[in-house]
Amino acid sequence: MSSALAVPDVDEEIGNEEEEAEGLEKMHHVILLNDEDHTYDYVIEMLIAVFDVSEARAYEHTVEVDTKGHSRIATLPLKKAEEKRDLVHAFGPDPRLPRSLGSMAALIEPAD
Repeated sequence: MSSALAVPDVDEEIGNEEEEAEGLEKMHHVILLNDEDHTYDYVIEMLIAVFDVSEARAYEHTVEVDTKGHSRIATLPLKKAEEKRDLVHAFGPDPRLPRSLGSMAALIEPAD
């Protein structure tokens, strides 16, 4: 006795749904907030280390943080934005200032 098993047609595009969802993922801004407990040198070093920007670009962000109170550092997919924010929070205090007790603050917000 032969038993034939019917195999349903498989949609070849199913495997691409996850890739498409990633491509459509909403972007988020990583925003660095100003404080008085970190030097320009610290901020520049942190931006270069965490965001891999040039020294000139890091300086521009540092001036903007100092003068405007914040600077949009990067626009990334949510998971990457959260990783970068967490790296900013983990960078530690500024060794140049005894009053610096921790890292700078950063937040993420949806990009429009």
